Amino acid sequence: MHALNLVTLLLIIIGGISWLFVGLFQFDLVATLFGGQEAILSRIVYVLVGLSAVYQLIPFSRAISIGEPAAEGSLGHRH
Repeated sequence: MHALNLVTLLLIIIGGISWLFVGLFQFDLVATLFGGQEAILSRIVYVLVGLSAVYQLIPFSRAISIGEPAAEGSLGHRH
């Protein structure tokens, strides 16, 4: 589960940076890298980023309900 958390968090960060570029420069990094917004690879990346955000609602809701330090501990993180 730790690896899945890291992968989904990384995808959300990539998505956030992509949206930053769209907002500041009207430049869609994903579309540029993968052949346009309609290209299948771009759509796959968009879907994976969206699913990652949905998945990250689980640890987020856990952190809200039991407190951030306890939520981190329940994921089995080693410090």
